[in-house]
Amino acid sequence: MSAIIKNKVELLLHGNKEGRKIALDIIDYAIKAVDAYEATKRKVRIENDKLIVGNLIYDLSSIREIYVIGAGKASFSIAQALDEIIGNRIKKGIVIVKRGENRRLKHIEVIEAGHPIPDEAGLEGARKIMQIAKEAKEGDLVFCVITGGASALMPLPAGNISLEDKKKVTELLLTCGATIDEINTVRKHISAIKGGRLAKYIHPAEVINLIVIDEIAGRPWGPTVPDTTTFKDAVNVLKKYDLWENVPGSVREHLERGMVDRSLETPKPHDFKDLKIHNIVLADNEIMCEAAKERAEELGFKSLILSTKLEGESREVGVVLASIAKEIEEKGRPVKPPCVLILGGETTVTLTGSYGKGGPSQELVLGASLRIAGSKKVVIASIDTDGTDGPTEIAGGIVDGYTLKRAEEKGIDIFESLKKHNCYEVLMKLQDAIITGPTGTNVMDLDIVVVTG
Repeated sequence: MSAIIKNKVELLLHGNKEGRKIALDIIDYAIKAVDAYEATKRKVRIENDKLIVGNLIYDLSSIREIYVIGAGKASFSIAQALDEIIGNRIKKGIVIVKRGENRRLKHIEVIEAGHPIPDEAGLEGARKIMQIAKEAKEGDLVFCVITGGASALMPLPAGNISLEDKKKVTELLLTCGATIDEINTVRKHISAIKGGRLAKYIHPAEVINLIVIDEIAGRPWGPTVPDTTTFKDAVNVLKKYDLWENVPGSVREHLERGMVDRSLETPKPHDFKDLKIHNIVLADNEIMCEAAKERAEELGFKSLILSTKLEGESREVGVVLASIAKEIEEKGRPVKPPCVLILGGETTVTLTGSYGKGGPSQELVLGASLRIAGSKKVVIASIDTDGTDGPTEIAGGIVDGYTLKRAEEKGIDIFESLKKHNCYEVLMKLQDAIITGPTGTNVMDLDIVVVTG
């Protein structure tokens, strides 16, 4: 497999070259370890007219029809593997991916749609997926391919909620500082397809969920997995972030109705007891962080996985990581250098007023750069594992003790840029933006702290 990071040479031309090389090497190795295409190839195969999926074995002659449906930023990679493995045995298939994928498959339709804000293409794709779900019958097998980003890419608003109303809610949630779990709690309760509802339409066909877990909770999720949240939880999220009065009236009306009419609630675990559904986890944050640790140790560094559940305001998390790195550099606590700290999770950015272009990983590293200024040993890198951080085409960024000085020499005010949430421009000018393109996976964010000896 080729290198994940496309501009590695550029990133190694300045700053702490030794530490940068280590950080980028670890990132490359860790992302490859959770490649969804390779993971699917390991889990799914055909031998002697038997379809083998994990521990499941099917006689192909006993399967009536095979369908593939799904959505997400890494869903193409899984669909590509299924397209190659199952081939013309697939009767019909549709996956919805983020616009810009520009790749197609032989037996599965690929629809490109908007992310993180849903659009008409995603709505039309969701409708087509629902048609397949209703078409599936007893004796059929439906592969459901779900990865991070599916919530935005597969929009099918419930009740009288319009796509525009759903877009408005999404925009508000993405800029208020809510966690991804909170955002999805609301999304599931204003959708006609999410929160396990799709599974009810597919029944009585059998479902195999091929899942890339990208949520802090670390549990299988998606439109064919039961939901544990409620309409009341969704309302509480909107009120917590002072959004209740700002969301469209149709959304408030639907959520209020759902708290009274229990028939509108998302399916719970007990609702799935008679459904034939299997969950196969292809990759998750744990696998990625363990791979990063393995690579760091291969390179001769002591390594610690500090957290696989990192959350918080991105630039503030960056400050905390910088503070830990300085403690290691100056005091040798909690581990002596040379060492690598590894974190996975999903930080957030709260947007107020007018703002520029950036993303959580970008804010994290620039926040850290202000605190590690002058260090000759510390390097901090952060990327969104799908290869696009926020609404940008870069995966994230990398900084070191020389970053602040280099910025000042170029007339760049990093602190002011953070206030304006305009990190993209800074990282591009400093040639510190990490560029990967689509990575074929999406298991939250990966943060690497390197302290050289």
